[in-house]
Amino acid sequence: MDPVQIVILVILLLIFIETTIILFARSLKALTGPSSRKVFIDTSSLMDGRILSVARTNFLGYDLIIPSSVIRELQLIADGKDDERRSRARFGLDVANELQRVEEVNVEVLQDKLDRGDFVDERLIELAKNSHGLICTNDFNLNKVATAEGIDVLNINDLAMVLKNQYLKGERIHIKITGTGSNKNQGVGHLQDGTMVVVDNAATRIDSDIEVEVVKYLQTSAGRMIFAKIPGQKPRKKSK
Repeated sequence: MDPVQIVILVILLLIFIETTIILFARSLKALTGPSSRKVFIDTSSLMDGRILSVARTNFLGYDLIIPSSVIRELQLIADGKDDERRSRARFGLDVANELQRVEEVNVEVLQDKLDRGDFVDERLIELAKNSHGLICTNDFNLNKVATAEGIDVLNINDLAMVLKNQYLKGERIHIKITGTGSNKNQGVGHLQDGTMVVVDNAATRIDSDIEVEVVKYLQTSAGRMIFAKIPGQKPRKKSK
């Protein structure tokens, strides 16, 4: 074999080795990278609904898993006597159905069995541990327990805290007043996603759909709240 052939053979061998290394690295990344991790969605995230908007942005690089035990819990709440929770649970079931239609992310309903005496939160922690996955929740207590167990948590409230407020001061929204607030002159309603809206001077407008003007929007790790007034009215001054 002449020197030229030897050089060509060495070059081909180097190309083969480099190609093999690249393909191996890509395969390893596909197996261990973020895209292969599973995110288990809990009841509170579905009832909140914003997980659907996040999924549609293709921002999540994970597989979303909805355990059937979570679906069953939503069904139980939807059949309950609490009007507000029943409405939010039905909204959560709609969100679960819509998530499965989102093309930008892989969503799976996992047919899991809940042992007698177990709770849905305990099942979520077990599933996340067994698959080295994450839990998506807005539930404060589940967040704390999962973190203590060494499980990574995705909290939509935390994400919202670092983003621009969803509702700006002066913005007008429509709301149905369903009850009174801590102050007797306040009316209280909820947006479709469960956000509480406290409206000044609206205690007499219970069961009415009215337009209100945002005065303040609060976002904390525990949830969201909007303080509003009826357009044209001045917010009531706090007594000293």
